[in-house]
Amino acid sequence: MTSEREGLIESRQRLAAAAGAALLVAGLVLVMFVLPAEFGVDPLGTGARAGLLELGATGQQVAALEQAAAGAGGQAAIVAPQDRAFNTETVEFTVGPRQSLEYKYRLDKGEALLYSWKASGPVNVEFHAEPDGAPRGYAQTYEKSQGSQAAGTLTAPFSGIHGWYWENIGSEEITVTLTSSGFYTLAHEFRPDAPVRNKTFQ
Repeated sequence: MTSEREGLIESRQRLAAAAGAALLVAGLVLVMFVLPAEFGVDPLGTGARAGLLELGATGQQVAALEQAAAGAGGQAAIVAPQDRAFNTETVEFTVGPRQSLEYKYRLDKGEALLYSWKASGPVNVEFHAEPDGAPRGYAQTYEKSQGSQAAGTLTAPFSGIHGWYWENIGSEEITVTLTSSGFYTLAHEFRPDAPVRNKTFQ
C-alpha cells in the first residue's frame, strides 16, 4: 500500500515537473520568438539576432494600416463612384494692387477637388466655402494664410460653393493661375463692384 502511494506521489511529481518544464519552454518561446516576431518586443535580444524584429515591425505597420483604413471607412467612403466624368481647367486672373477676387466651384457633399494655384506676387488667401442654405454672408474657412502658391485636395464636407479669396497685398498688378480637376458643375468669379461671372461645366 505504501509503495503504491509512493508511486502515485512520484507520478504526480513527474507530471508536475513535466508540466512546469512545458510552461517554462512555452514562456521562453513566447519571450524569445513570438513577442519579437508578432509585436516587435525583444526583452532578451534573441529576436534581433534571429532577424525576427523586422517581422514584428512589419506586423505592427500592417495592423496600423488596417486600423486606419477601418477608421476611414467609418467616417467617409474610400471609393465614391460618380455618374459623370470629372472636369479640368486652368484659369488666369489679373488682380490689381490692393484688389481682390474670389473663385469658387459648386460641389455636392463628398465630391472631390484637386487643385494647385500660384500667384506672381504675395497675396492674402482664404480657402473657404458657403454651404447651401447658410445665412447670407456666412462662410466656413478651411485655410487662411499669406503666400504665393498652394496645392491640395478637398472632399466637400457639405454641398455648396468652395473656393478661394485672393487679395493682392503688393503695389503691382499680379496674375493668379489656378489649375483644378474635380466633379464641379459650376464656377463663380466674384469681384468687388462687378457682376458675378458664372461658368458651366458638363
